[in-house]
Amino acid sequence: MSEICKLEAMEILDSRGNPTLAVTATLSSGVKATAKVPSGASTGKREAIELRDGDKQRYGGKGVRKACAYVEGEIQKAVSGMNAANQPELDETLCELDGTPNKARLGANAILGVSLSVARAAAADSGLPLYAYLGKEAALLPTPMLNVLNGGRHADNSVDFQEFMIAPVAAASFQDALRSAVETFHTLKSILQKKSYSTAVGDEGGFAPNLRSNEEAVELILDAIQKAGYKPGQDIAVMIDPAASEFFEDNSYFFQKSDQRRIPPSGMVDLWRNWLDRYPEIWSLEDGIAEEDRAGWQSLTKQLGDRIQLVGDDNFVTNPELFRQGILDGIANAILIKLNQIGTVSETLECIAIANQHNYGAVISHRSGETDDTSIADLAVATGVGQIKTGSASRGERIAKYNRLLEIERELGFKARYAGKAPYQRWRSSSRQQHLEGAVTGVRQ
Repeated sequence: MSEICKLEAMEILDSRGNPTLAVTATLSSGVKATAKVPSGASTGKREAIELRDGDKQRYGGKGVRKACAYVEGEIQKAVSGMNAANQPELDETLCELDGTPNKARLGANAILGVSLSVARAAAADSGLPLYAYLGKEAALLPTPMLNVLNGGRHADNSVDFQEFMIAPVAAASFQDALRSAVETFHTLKSILQKKSYSTAVGDEGGFAPNLRSNEEAVELILDAIQKAGYKPGQDIAVMIDPAASEFFEDNSYFFQKSDQRRIPPSGMVDLWRNWLDRYPEIWSLEDGIAEEDRAGWQSLTKQLGDRIQLVGDDNFVTNPELFRQGILDGIANAILIKLNQIGTVSETLECIAIANQHNYGAVISHRSGETDDTSIADLAVATGVGQIKTGSASRGERIAKYNRLLEIERELGFKARYAGKAPYQRWRSSSRQQHLEGAVTGVRQ
């Protein structure tokens, strides 16, 4: 048993150039490990709270010196001498020490830095990579969702919806899956260039052109998949995260960036039904309804929940209590998992366990403000959820996670399996597949 001996924290920068924390945990065995904390831009209102300094003379008030001081002071004093391998006890201590329901006193960023760095140190101390430490029989490589077109809060363009992603679902290995997605990404760049569209990228590495409509984003991606030599909806599926909370105001959905339309809550369910009829290649829809629109979420789930993966993010925020209530309310059929939304490794794992118990899908996710920390790649393999979204095929902080998954696949050798279509099979009915085959071989419906 190795004890927590020392905690160190320093202010570093995330991928958007904003301050965040790097926390290093040292154990009595001499083992050290560091965790770097991400930060979101499109955030749910009920997420755990980041602690920022508020000093406008430094980083516009976004500094994290206070959080660093808590790590090296109050938190270190409370956890020093604890068994590093007892993650639940550590995380419970951190939550009790903070004493607020949303980790607002010490900061979720400070708490996560400690929780994750100790987990990494305990794994190293046991001689195991993080994925094997957290999941003893871990061998499933996740299907990646690569964000190839950006809009919404992630880009200054004319697209209302935040993320348009591709997922290579038919490959035999993660290596081949990543290759097919990257080839499609580069083909999409060529298509945009031929149309004289911008190929500048947004926060998560996807292209951010001004388009004629939100629908054009899907059309461009389908064209890129075909031109790259793959079959849309069979080899590579389309996944969408509109982040509907970001354009929900005055009890309506306002498409301010594209065509100035206002749609009532009931109209959003109709919109998504029409999109699924028109684009059967779409396999996953995240935050298609705003977090405050509970009735809309229930209607969406009831009407479309047997056709497609419906991922809740802003309404669940990786919070076990909120997630359990959402399940009781009949909301969504999958959950997005973000470590910094809740702030501890244990609560994150609890949410994934709840998803498994209730036959909900789970998607491990990055944040728009990322670092080169690759913990979520290990987490995706450790938990066997079969899905990860961690950005496009550009920007080093995104590529780091994909490269880590390639390393894990190689380490696992013959034991490695690729999730592919498996996480989505429950929604792939024969009638829908027939519709899909007709769409890709004939005239689109």
